[in-house]
Amino acid sequence: MKAYDGMYIGGHWRPAVGTGTIAVVNPADEQVIGHVPAGGAEDVDAAVRAARAAFPAWAATPPAERAARIGALRDVLAARMDEIAETVTAELGAPAQLASTVHAGLPVLVAGSYAELAASYSFEEQIGNSTVLLEPVGVVGAITPWNYPLHQIVAKVAPALAAGCTIVLKPAEDTPLTARLFAEAVHEAGLPAGVFNLVTGLGPVAGQALAEHPGVDLVSFTGSTAVGRQIGATAGAAVKRVALELGGKSANVILPSADLAKAVNVGIANVMSNSGQTCSAWTRMLVHTDQYDEAVELAAEAVAKYVPGERVGPLVNAEQQRRVRGYIEQGVAEGARLVAGGPEAPHPTGYFVAPTVFADVTPEMTIAQEEIFGPVVSILRYEDEDDALRIANGTVYGLAGAVWGERSEAVAFARRMDTGQVDINGGRFNPLAPFGGYKQSGIGRELGPHGLAEYLHTKSLQF
Repeated sequence: MKAYDGMYIGGHWRPAVGTGTIAVVNPADEQVIGHVPAGGAEDVDAAVRAARAAFPAWAATPPAERAARIGALRDVLAARMDEIAETVTAELGAPAQLASTVHAGLPVLVAGSYAELAASYSFEEQIGNSTVLLEPVGVVGAITPWNYPLHQIVAKVAPALAAGCTIVLKPAEDTPLTARLFAEAVHEAGLPAGVFNLVTGLGPVAGQALAEHPGVDLVSFTGSTAVGRQIGATAGAAVKRVALELGGKSANVILPSADLAKAVNVGIANVMSNSGQTCSAWTRMLVHTDQYDEAVELAAEAVAKYVPGERVGPLVNAEQQRRVRGYIEQGVAEGARLVAGGPEAPHPTGYFVAPTVFADVTPEMTIAQEEIFGPVVSILRYEDEDDALRIANGTVYGLAGAVWGERSEAVAFARRMDTGQVDINGGRFNPLAPFGGYKQSGIGRELGPHGLAEYLHTKSLQF
């Protein structure tokens, strides 16, 4: 166990104002692996002041130079991938391969994409007799979740840096060690003092102070819809911009023309990855009634390969484990049929939940409507495409989804879905494509040029 001291503010590590700490727990064995400072409003204020002081010079830095700094940051992250992966495994419980390829590898890819975008993006354009300038918003308050601790940081910090903004980061209290590694990488990459600042702390204390701070021009938050509503209300009262990436209840729609076995197997893999702790996970599998029984059998076979403690890690903490097991119990109580898994813990130690598949799920059931955020799949039947579309669109969420079938049919169906991103027949991840939701899944987009645009003001000069 290690005690980590200090916040990264103004280009150096400095002691927190208070003496409180946060215990960091390994969810696989429930052992405390470290403590970080529990920052408060005074720490946040110091960080915002540092970011505000650094903003004019960073905003005036030529885009090519900002691109070079982001490129240097990418190189440091790439050089420290092994350390990052080990840290993510220790504080999130991610299996080693997932930690290496996704948790450590994906942020390097995204950082690289913004190094290139910063150098090539058009921050000025001519429209008729006007020159339109795209200028940095100012100081960004970034509040990130625990489920993809480094990726979510890079997905906010890299575009903000590319735009010319300065940043104060408040990471999730469950995964602060990864955020500290990122701050070390920022320092090693040579970003100017105050351009990036880190404050660890609890959401209701440090997070709230950051969202409320009058020196913050934009709040970028990823997390639950409930907290997103609070941040949106706080920012709205101050007429402050927000970018919110919130919950999801994504549909995996399998049309009759699809390769059923592939669609089911990839769909199960999608949910089991990261122990189901992915806001865009396809947790509702929609299958035509003629193929329903076969799909249920295939799902039961597929999920058996995901052994807790091997291919599936634990949930992040005891509260999350309790919450997910409660949803499984509620699914049984409401009449859904357990095909695999169940509420019983598969291991006596660690916050594990058995990979679970429900059949005979109806659209109004709780497990078909609410975000569970665990390794739980619900299989629903539909009669025709209009019925499938009604079910797919029949939640308050609209973050992501998937459609399987003959290409033109699948594309036509995807165009009718109320969701921000749809994978067609297992489409590959694209770090330049915008990611974000419809309805209560959020406001704004991340990744690629659309993610960069979130951090820019528009000014027009008339001649």
